[in-house]
Amino acid sequence: MKQMLPPNAKISKEAKETMQECVSEFISFVTAEASDRCHKEKRKTVNGDDICWALGTLGFDDYAEPMRRYLHKYREVEGDRSASDGQNTRSSNFGTGDGQMLFDDMDRNNPSTSTRY
Repeated sequence: MKQMLPPNAKISKEAKETMQECVSEFISFVTAEASDRCHKEKRKTVNGDDICWALGTLGFDDYAEPMRRYLHKYREVEGDRSASDGQNTRSSNFGTGDGQMLFDDMDRNNPSTSTRY
C-alpha cells in the first residue's frame, strides 16, 4: 500500500486491517472458483493455471493476464534452477523476494502493466 502513496502519507491500522480482510476475501473467492473447476474435472490439486482461469472467469481480466505472464516467467526461472541444480525439485528460495523481482521485471518490460489503482 505504501508504494502507491506519497512518501509522507500515513496508513491507519484500521485501514491496513480492512485491506487485509478484503485481500483475504478476494483470495478465498478466486481460490473457491479454481477449486470448483478442479472438482468438476476430478482433480485434487489447484495449480497456477486454475487460478489464472478463475481470475478471468470472475471478471478480473486486468489481473488474469499479468498473472499468466508471471506464472510463465516463474516456470522459466524454476526450470532454469532445476536444470542448474541437476534436480527436478522446486527451490525454496522463491518466497524470499524472487517473486517481487519477477513482477518488477515484468513491469519494466511491459508498458501495459503500469500502475492503475
